[in-house]
Amino acid sequence: MKEKFYRYIQELQDRITSKIEEIDGKAKFQEDIWKRKEGGGGRTRVIENGAVFEKGGVNISAVYGPLAPAMQQYFKVGDVDFFACGLSLVLHPKNPMVPTVHANWRYFEMYDKDGTVIDQWFGGGQDLTPYYLFEEDARHFHRVSKKACTPHGFSLYTEYKQKCDEYFWNAHREEARGIGGLFFDYLKADSHMKIEDWYDFVTDVGNSFLEAYVPIVEKRKNLPYSQENRTWQEIRRGRYVEFNLVHDKGTLFGLKTNGRIESILMSLPPHVQWVYDHHPEPGSQEEKLLKVLENPVEWV
Repeated sequence: MKEKFYRYIQELQDRITSKIEEIDGKAKFQEDIWKRKEGGGGRTRVIENGAVFEKGGVNISAVYGPLAPAMQQYFKVGDVDFFACGLSLVLHPKNPMVPTVHANWRYFEMYDKDGTVIDQWFGGGQDLTPYYLFEEDARHFHRVSKKACTPHGFSLYTEYKQKCDEYFWNAHREEARGIGGLFFDYLKADSHMKIEDWYDFVTDVGNSFLEAYVPIVEKRKNLPYSQENRTWQEIRRGRYVEFNLVHDKGTLFGLKTNGRIESILMSLPPHVQWVYDHHPEPGSQEEKLLKVLENPVEWV
């Protein structure tokens, strides 16, 4: 399974980066091949200062070795080995009318000292973080995500949409990071789903990503915007940074397993503001977004 999924994310990375370069029309991804001294490595691709994308990363990695003591405590296991591979992406567009997007699809195995697999699961998802709310864009993103889920279980979209709303919640701000999407973790074999079935589900979600996001970018990338719009975008990006550094499990896992810091923190946007006690004008488009972030919406 691990070889099969790693081949998949290599191909998916190629597919996504090619399409993003095509949309941008100016910038190209810089590729960085790196190795982890404890075992494994990855292929980081970063795009910067483009016509459409101010910064973005589409990274794959496959790392393995002894599970760090901090993670042994987290998983409540003893001295075991692990293998983890996945694709993680974040795209920060230049135009504030285009939403930031994040996605991740990953696979994890743990082994005893004889090399026997003692646990294995998939995780991941995709979610949208707009700065200005276009409801038709939110509905489109969720509609495509639901379409990817439904063949594998009628209730999966509803369950993983709710988990997304719960996970990407900035508890110290009492607001969501964005307008959600899908979030799932610990997808293990059970009486209903074999691990191969979860592979089919996760790869169908991965394959849906470009259909979910690209039409939104194409529709909004040339809309006019003001410096005030840009300031709001940078303030909201600050909330994005707060979530990633305070709450995000993937970031914390990478830091605690001696992951590659440049790849872990590639999700951070280049221009951010923290304005003291900032509140948008009553009745403004900015306030409209905040009201949705404070009370997640059922988009489909």
